[in-house]
Amino acid sequence: MRVITGSARGRRLQTLEGQEVRPTPERIKEAVFSIIQFQIEGRRFLDLFAGSGQMGIEALSRGAREAVFVDSRKDSVQIIRENLEKTGLGQQGRVVNMDSLAFLSQPNGKFDLAFLDPPYRTGLLEKALEMTSAVVKPGGVILCEHPADEELPAQAGDFVKRRDYRHGKILISLYRHKDVVGS
Repeated sequence: MRVITGSARGRRLQTLEGQEVRPTPERIKEAVFSIIQFQIEGRRFLDLFAGSGQMGIEALSRGAREAVFVDSRKDSVQIIRENLEKTGLGQQGRVVNMDSLAFLSQPNGKFDLAFLDPPYRTGLLEKALEMTSAVVKPGGVILCEHPADEELPAQAGDFVKRRDYRHGKILISLYRHKDVVGS
């Protein structure tokens, strides 16, 4: 796993080993960042269920102002901190070791971009999506990674599903505020 482009381009990232861990494949990461490529610079990025932190680190490498990494596992949080240090992006990253739903229920400011990739088929994604819609700015974007055979709601709060991007067995669902025109 590596940083694709930007200031930390090519840097290898560590990830946890084991069956409970499912890092976002590089082809999916590339797809996500091609979708939002012109919306990253200077923005605030939420990497929920962060794992190794690769999505938030990619956003920082591409010019995001700040990335907040949330994960409930202590070992994941340690890996995220090491990856931030290794890439030289630690000053712009905030790592939070807590349950993602608990994080969303506290005041943490508004985000421009949010990436949600919880453990598959646990029901967490639907709950997190609804709660995330309350912490993303109206001009922002919510991206969800999930199995292609799992349908997400058409709307979460004031955010509407605008498009699904299929990549084999993985789907990326894009949500924008109901008042924002376009996909």
